[in-house]
Amino acid sequence: MMRHRHVNRKLEQALLEQGVNPLLSRVYAARELRSVAELQPSLHDLLRPDSMADMQAAVDLLFESIQVGAKLLVIADYDCDGATACAVAVRGLRMMQAKVDYLVPNRLVHGYGLSPEIVALAMQHPRIGKPDLLITVDHGIASHEGISAAAELGVPVLVTDHHLPGDLLPDAKAIVNPNRTDCRFESKHLAGVGVMFYVLLALRRRFRDVQSDHPAASAALQQLLDLVALGTVADLVKLDGNNRALVHAGLQRIRQGKAQAGVNALISIAGRNAQSLEVADLGFALAPRINAAGRLKDISVGIECLLAEHADTAHALARELDLINRERQNLQADMQQQALEGLEDVAGDAPSLVVFNEAWHEGIVGLLASRIKDQFHRPVLALAPAADKGLLRGSGRSIAGLHLRDALDWISKRSPQTLLRFGGHAMAAGFTIRRESLQTLEQLFAQAVSAMADPEQLEAIIWTDGSLEASWLRADWIQSIHEAVWGQGFPAPLFQDQFDVLSQQSLAEKHLKLRLQNDHGVKLEAIAFGRREPLERRIRAAYRLEINRWQGRQTLQCVLEHIEAL
Repeated sequence: MMRHRHVNRKLEQALLEQGVNPLLSRVYAARELRSVAELQPSLHDLLRPDSMADMQAAVDLLFESIQVGAKLLVIADYDCDGATACAVAVRGLRMMQAKVDYLVPNRLVHGYGLSPEIVALAMQHPRIGKPDLLITVDHGIASHEGISAAAELGVPVLVTDHHLPGDLLPDAKAIVNPNRTDCRFESKHLAGVGVMFYVLLALRRRFRDVQSDHPAASAALQQLLDLVALGTVADLVKLDGNNRALVHAGLQRIRQGKAQAGVNALISIAGRNAQSLEVADLGFALAPRINAAGRLKDISVGIECLLAEHADTAHALARELDLINRERQNLQADMQQQALEGLEDVAGDAPSLVVFNEAWHEGIVGLLASRIKDQFHRPVLALAPAADKGLLRGSGRSIAGLHLRDALDWISKRSPQTLLRFGGHAMAAGFTIRRESLQTLEQLFAQAVSAMADPEQLEAIIWTDGSLEASWLRADWIQSIHEAVWGQGFPAPLFQDQFDVLSQQSLAEKHLKLRLQNDHGVKLEAIAFGRREPLERRIRAAYRLEINRWQGRQTLQCVLEHIEAL
């Protein structure tokens, strides 16, 4: 079902009067933006770090550690947010003359977070030996046992995280997390990389206030913004004004040729152009290559790529990441086909879906859950056998209106023995269960979704920005869309029109190439990715617009996202 977004006409007129073109004025007004200043938020508008709970305690720890030459060890997470947060921490702290290195769990061996096993490995780090301080990035808020294990060995822990906390916080020396219930920081949507960047901003401020001649006081933290943008987009956090400012600044550095060697290498290996890079490229081209290493191999390959100082080293690591990602794509395609075959007999009114197969790879189940969720518009849990015999590890993806971590918490409170551990966000979560609990989990998840989601939320609605006037089909106006920052919670424009299908042909038996004419008489080239069946002669479609550049010529192309026959 397609519906138009409501457009606030007063805001639209205000934006027009401020010089915004008519196309973007309508799009932005539908997203409640009020001024040109909100279109490209500045770093000067960032929320202040000192409003975060425990920020001063965290800065005290790091300031004193740097002063005495303590050995710092960053404990990373194994996804793109964790990898970028680790690279930001290591690069930023090294700018400030800290002795710092990193360690990251292997998803398939160690599981998630700062566990006692990871603490034991940290105490024997091959490059720095026993550390004096552990710093978690993008995790730690649920690592009670690991933090206690470190304390017993005399090593304090600084937690930087953004995941939702449980009822009790771990006994760390400092916990910086905007989602703490006692945190006054106004934005609750920072990614893990954003939290770590904020810690560095506050630490630099401390040096400027009390020791302005120290190198840390002049640390060029803006050099890290490309990594902040990449991790923020990759983790699908809501792009509120604060996050848009971070992402916009990072994109600008990339487009200006100021990105890290590793980011440039990933852009090249993905066949993208740094000067015209878009937010979607970060999410769909760069991030999957880093994530693939954490899913199948070792995220250290991705971290080393982001830490590389020389282009040759970065390109070699980017090529390795690309090969791993190709392996991931093949595995995912097989798993998705198997999952769809298993769902053929599932009732269409089921409130949720749970899928499992003995042959699946636990590193891919999150991607699988995302694809199934998109196809069926239902909250999905996907599971695979864990390395620990008798256990299953799963990942879930949700729809708008159902907070997935809260749904798992609902299950945990009613059946404490079902979930051995869980954590996550509103839209994504991970968990571990015993093999024999699978059927119980499926039943309880359906009950949780039924209790927490309105029936209307289970209806797939395609929200569009309405019809495009013929005079608005200008390459410069369409380009202005592609230069803007879109993402989770701030969706890119999707338009809706009726078309006559003038011609259509199959491309590699995978896609449809089309020539369309809208009701304004405008003829457009179009493509429907993943569509094999021919279309009716008359259709209604939700679409986005791209600019094709070939041999000095520019043409507009519709990418059809949703199609209905008329």
